[in-house]
Formats: sequence, C-alpha cells, structure tokens
Amino acid sequence: MAAPVEVMLSTDSASPLWNCSVFDLDTGSSLLSYRGGTSAARTLCLLRGDFLLSAPPGKNFINVWEVQRKDQLQQKILVPGVVTCLSASPDGLFLAAGVSEAVYLWEVSSGKLLSVLSRHYQDVTCLQFTDDGSHFVSGAKDNLVLVWGLSSVIQLDLSPAPEPRHVLSRHSLPITDLQCGMMGAQGRIATASLDQTVKLWELSSGELLLSVLFDVEIMAVTFDPCEYFLFCGGSDGNIFQVSLCSQSRDRQFQSDSEGNQVFKGHRNMVTCLSVSMDGSLLLSGSHDETVRLWDIQSKQSVRCLSHKGPVTNAVIMAAPANMFIPDSRPSVPLPRFSRHLMVSEGDGSETGEVCVRPGLHAQDDEESYLQKAERLNALMNAMTDKSVFGDGENSKVRVAELEEEVQTLKKVNKDLFEFSSQLLTKPS
Repeated sequence: MAAPVEVMLSTDSASPLWNCSVFDLDTGSSLLSYRGGTSAARTLCLLRGDFLLSAPPGKNFINVWEVQRKDQLQQKILVPGVVTCLSASPDGLFLAAGVSEAVYLWEVSSGKLLSVLSRHYQDVTCLQFTDDGSHFVSGAKDNLVLVWGLSSVIQLDLSPAPEPRHVLSRHSLPITDLQCGMMGAQGRIATASLDQTVKLWELSSGELLLSVLFDVEIMAVTFDPCEYFLFCGGSDGNIFQVSLCSQSRDRQFQSDSEGNQVFKGHRNMVTCLSVSMDGSLLLSGSHDETVRLWDIQSKQSVRCLSHKGPVTNAVIMAAPANMFIPDSRPSVPLPRFSRHLMVSEGDGSETGEVCVRPGLHAQDDEESYLQKAERLNALMNAMTDKSVFGDGENSKVRVAELEEEVQTLKKVNKDLFEFSSQLLTKPS
C-alpha cells in the first residue's frame, strides 16, 4: 500500500496507552501511535519533518519523538516553566513556546535561547508562525494578540527589548485560538475569543477587516486553503462556516444560502479544527471525546474516531517523507536546548562560532540599505513622471545620478554578503 499523502494526528487528555495517534485520512485506519504521557492543547507540532513535539499539561518540559520511531520517547526539552502552547517555524529553524505570560524563542540548530518576550500580562494561550516564517503571532488571556517580526526578535543586541510590530486589542475577553492565512507578511490573521467574536485582521497593517458575533463562545478557528471561508468551533459543539465574500465589516452570524452554514454532530465544545489541502474535508476535535471528519460541501460527518478523553489536538498535515520508513533517521539531531538567555555576543566567540543573524540597524536615525534603495526607487519614479510631463532635461540628469547611487548601494550590499559568507565558511 502506498504511503498516504495526508494524515490525521490527534491527542487526548486521558489516553492510557499512547500520547499521539496517526490516522489515514482516506480510510480512518490507525497507522502509528506515539507513547509517553499526554499532550496539552495547542502544543502538538512537527519540526523539520523529522521530529514530533508536544508538551504535557502542567509540566515544564517538551516531549520529542523521531517521527519514524513511534515506540520510544527520544528526548525531553526542559523549559523554565509550564508550556501553554508551541509552534515551529515552517523552515524548522526556530521553535517558539508560550511559558506563562512569556514567549520563548530558540534556535533549533544550536539550541540557544534567543529571546524571551514578556509583553503579555497573562498566560499565552496560542502561538503560530506565518507560512513564510517572517512573523509569528501570540494570543493570551489578557485579550491581546501580538504580531512579532522575527528579524527584530532575533537580533544580537536585545537592548532595548524587542517590540511587537502590531498590538491587536479589539477583543474584550481572553483569546482562545488564532490562525495565520497564506501569503506570509501580506496575509490575514483570524482570532477567536471568549467574547463570542471572531475577528479578521490584515497582518501587514494590523487593520481590522471583519468582526463576526456569535451566540456562543468560540474555542477554535481555521481557514480553508483558498480563504473563502472561516470555520469556527463553538462551546456548544457546533461548527460555524463563515463566508469571507460578504462586504459588511461587522455582522452577526446567521445561517443562509450564501456560505454561512452550521456543522452539527459534536455534543460538547469544539477545541481544534483543521482543513485538508484540497479544501474538501474538515477535521474537528471536541471535549465529547471524539474526532470527526466532515465533508465540507455536504456538511455531513463522514467519519467519527473515538478517544479515551477530551481531545486536545487534531490536525491534518502532509505526511513527512520518512514517517513510514523504519530505517530512516533525522538528517540533523536535536541539540540540548538552553534554558537561559544568551548574555552577549561574545558568548559565541569563546567556542570559535560565528553567528550572523538579521537585526535592526545600529542607529535609529540611520537608514538601512534597503530603505535607501526603496526611497531612491520612489524618487526615480517621480522623476520619470516629471520627464513625461515636463522639466525633462534636468530630470534625466537627476535620474542618471540616482541610478549611479543605486549601483553603489548594490555593490556595498554584495560586498557585505561576500564578507559574511567568508566568515561562515572560514575553518575554525
């Protein structure tokens, strides 16, 4: 039998035999199970396609399995406190965890703790990277959603402390879930809250695009791949499908023929939602101890998987290439993760390491090369417009000067890149 393209992963809070189960999306048959404790809600994630991670409730460590070695718990990552949520960047370079009211960010390749972000005032409840890995978003019980630029967080000089790019503060009760859409930094964010609303935001500007009011508390939210619909899991067990094609900005949910529909079948609150890659199937987990697979077009439950306790995580994901190859091993083993923040840039020099990371420019009043290039490009466009409507001779001279300056900036940028490459490839 050929290996499945997509699989369903689920965890519950009371399973005596295994922690995480893997099911075939097409047949519902059990494929794998990972043993060792239980997993807290919103802590199950895949790292580099090689490792499966989750955090047990009320514990200060993260469980790690190699995806093809299901019978043995491989490693435990000790953290400074109880992990409330967990997320890995799509490229597998960074791991973020919510620990009480702070967000901890590690560099996976070295295990170094890069930053501790303490801008929330209460426990962090959900955390997710954008699909391009340029940003991550955190939501907490303090009603706030913070958008963080990764480049500003991992700079070597952490004084002053990094600031979020946006503070989304239109919810009036704790955040229960969030979902980042496609298109990276140009995408959208959906947030759910106990205030019975789901809000849609533009990531680049932080602007509120849509607010939908429900009759019940919303515990989970997700997009379909095309982002035509939002799927919202309610505390009453219903799942609400919200059309994003409507023009109204603030509205109350009402079932109609234009895309707003209700999935009925769960008997208790819906805690997690996930949609298949082709947008035809919806996976939901609930406190009624079941995971259901729904056909989105017909709104019918096509499969129901029973668990031993309230479901804490349920997700559809592309099956890692080596999940069903017993002899395969991770390409790079996980290092020991540090529980203490890097003190200074000099720490790496003691071991002969050279660390080059993106960061903010050294002085606030000095433009970066990218900002200069963008400003010069805008000036060139303005000069070109003037040359069309008049003042042509002077404009052409100015354009030539600007083009020469742009070439100089490009050369400086190339020299910087070559210098960094030489540092990285220099034998120790």
